[in-house]
Parts: sequence; structure tokens; C-alpha cells
Amino acid sequence: MKRVVITDHPLIQHKLTLMRKTSTGSKDFRELLTEITMLMGYEVTKDLPLRDVEIETPIQKTMAKELDGKKLAIVPILRAGIGMVDGFISLIPAAKVGHIGLYRDPETCEPVEYYCKMPQDIGEREVFLVDPMLATGGSATAAIELLRARGAKNIRMINLVAAPEGIEVVHSKYPEVDIYVASVDEKLNDHKYIVPGLGDAGDRLFGTK
Repeated sequence: MKRVVITDHPLIQHKLTLMRKTSTGSKDFRELLTEITMLMGYEVTKDLPLRDVEIETPIQKTMAKELDGKKLAIVPILRAGIGMVDGFISLIPAAKVGHIGLYRDPETCEPVEYYCKMPQDIGEREVFLVDPMLATGGSATAAIELLRARGAKNIRMINLVAAPEGIEVVHSKYPEVDIYVASVDEKLNDHKYIVPGLGDAGDRLFGTK
């Protein structure tokens, strides 16, 4: 089932506007990315299963809810996806973290793999695949393919900004993967950058422009 969830909370939209501005430096860009990731995390995790447990408050014993022990993994697509890890880990400290290294060939615009390291039990975990940008969908589908090859079954994709073309590519190959975004932008330009977008997220995060 194809599903795109747009998290349009006012705080997310405000912070995303700040990130889009050319005048926003790397320090503020990193902090805003972490803050937005945390806010989006509430939407992404709202259907995690709960169980009833008996606890003792200072007043009496009572039944209460806690997470049902579902194993989770955060998998950033390098480089820019690293900027979204801390926001999720602050919400789910027990989650394990894998890494997928892909870069876009400047001539073909196709993704090239250079690194992949996953938790051993990735097949038993709900995977949150994170990358600030979903542009052509090439890196996203390559990352999903790598995860599938290593046994991952349940994958959710979390992006700040997506192009309609990228969403279509991901869902044409993996319709079962839900995509969570803060904004679906207008289109890709001739250089395969999202319009209006926010530029190269990796360069802006790490000051390498």
C-alpha cells in the first residue's frame, strides 16, 4: 500500500523554513535538523505497540502502558542522514544504528555504494531509513535494496523534503514502504536538485560547500 505521510505541524514548517534560507549557517542547520527529526519522530512512532504492566506509584499500584519491546533500528544514508540520527536516538535510546554509504555519480546521477554496516539482527527490527532529501529516489531505492538483501522486512523512509519524482520512484519499486516527509516540494530541476528544496543537505550540515 502506497502511503505518504506529511507532518505539517506548525513548528516543523517554521523550522523547515529557517533551514531553507541561504543565510542559515551549518551550526543552526544541524540544530534545526535535529529538532525537526525529533518532532517528526512523534508521528513516525505513534503506532508502536504498547503493553500493560503493573507499576507502583507513590500512591498505589496501578496498570500502565509501556513499549512492547519492539526492536528498532535507525539507518542513515550517508552523509546527510547522519544529521537525523541524534533526533531519533534522543526519543528511542535503545535503537541500534546501521549505516549506508551512497554517493551520486555526477555524470549519471546514479547512486554508488561505498559502505554498508548493519546490526546483526536487522531482519528482526523495524527500520527507520533516514535522509533529509528524497530527490530522484535512486539512493533511497538502492538503500532499501541493500536493507532487503540483509534481511530487513519492515522499513519506513523518513525525509525532510521530497520531490514528487522521488516518491514515485520509491513507490514504483517498494509500494509497501511508508514515506514520512515534512514537505513535498514542486519538482526536480535539470541538475536533479529539489526545487525549491534547501540545497545540498550534506554540504550545509558539514560546511563543505
